[in-house]
Amino acid sequence: MKPNTKSKIIIVDDHQLFSQSLELLIKSFGDHDVIERFENGKVFISYLQENPEAVIDLVLLDVNMPVLDGLSTMKWAKENRPDLKVIALSVNDDEEIIIKMITNGAKGYLLKDTSPEIFKEAIECVIEKGFYFTELVSGMLLNKVNSDNKKISLKEKELVFIKHACTEMTYKEIASEMCLSPKTIDGYRECLFDKLEIKTRIGLVLYAVKHKIVFV
Repeated sequence: MKPNTKSKIIIVDDHQLFSQSLELLIKSFGDHDVIERFENGKVFISYLQENPEAVIDLVLLDVNMPVLDGLSTMKWAKENRPDLKVIALSVNDDEEIIIKMITNGAKGYLLKDTSPEIFKEAIECVIEKGFYFTELVSGMLLNKVNSDNKKISLKEKELVFIKHACTEMTYKEIASEMCLSPKTIDGYRECLFDKLEIKTRIGLVLYAVKHKIVFV
């Protein structure tokens, strides 16, 4: 962040009390300004369309909203404003939703009961470095992947499996798509978890994004 400048943040959340409290918290950090607050994805998208030159350093996007929810908003942003840095906010740590948000371009995913210290760290990390995922959400330490200089060799079918795992398909559907048995797919999954030192499908998705196996 340049000296004497504050980052510009937008909040998109339908709960007014939470949104206002979040704005006060962000302002208390001293290095950030909340330039707009919107109650759903539809009005946020309208703002982006009407203000294409607006400078936005970060968007805090609620996952569950009426009219247009966070996932639908992320899908629009991926197609129309891929430059936006977005942290998804939710009360749920549902693996399927987290994967959908990440693969549609979210740079972070925070639970709404996150501590102010972690929240501040997440904001600054996404603005300055591009990504932030807590170990609770990701099932892995992204920093560990960043610092791991060891070359990991992946077989062609493992790469195909990883790409499918970054979609909305179930493991059973992946098995069918790859013409393999569910037991074989389970073997691929466990082998990759061990090889990449991750614990969850979310960790696999983050690895794929970080190493450009899939693009978001």
